[in-house]
Amino acid sequence: MTITVYTAPNCQQCIATKRWLDKRGIMHQTIDVSQSPDDLAAIKALGYKAAPVTIVSTGDPEMELHWQGFDVNNLRKYTTREMSN
Repeated sequence: MTITVYTAPNCQQCIATKRWLDKRGIMHQTIDVSQSPDDLAAIKALGYKAAPVTIVSTGDPEMELHWQGFDVNNLRKYTTREMSN
């Protein structure tokens, strides 16, 4: 499982999402969309207009999960180790 959080500068929900993952020791990649036009275009293509956008990938593009904002329910459900049990 790969977790990627697309962020923007001074984004409080981005900070909260990264803090939530870090506090639980959940490995993730962070991409600042203000520094990566290609990544910004990719999340816009998914229909998102604001950060953070979290994408959880299991290796199967059809099973990719993604959402916008600091969503504790989705973070718990899709990023914790219990998900794979």
